[in-house]
Amino acid sequence: MSTGTGQLPHTSTSKARLQPDPFLNELSNMFEQNTEKGSVWVTLKHSSDMCKAHRNKMTTPIEFKCLIRATDGKRTISTLVGQKDHQRFQASYATILKARMTALKKRERKDKRKAADSAAGDKKKKGGSKK
Repeated sequence: MSTGTGQLPHTSTSKARLQPDPFLNELSNMFEQNTEKGSVWVTLKHSSDMCKAHRNKMTTPIEFKCLIRATDGKRTISTLVGQKDHQRFQASYATILKARMTALKKRERKDKRKAADSAAGDKKKKGGSKK
């Protein structure tokens, strides 16, 4: 569907900047809602939460933070985590990921011996005996 102006059509996604603890609660809810079918995308980005022009004018050092966004395609949530909260946030975030990634499918791995035996058998068939 095109709007004729070269822009994408407007979608009704809600965006919210939350504190770290409510963000983790909402992220857990997003994972729960998309357990059976759907995806959740999480992105992390280095940010100062200021525009570049303001950063260039400042003489004091800027505290950079980590901007974390999560979306399920319908709604987007985000938070900023500073250096002092990083360890605690990362531990909680890892716990949520470990608990919610149970729906992932196990990757089928070939047995190394079987793969090596089949490769050796293929070489014998190709080489044959030359007279």
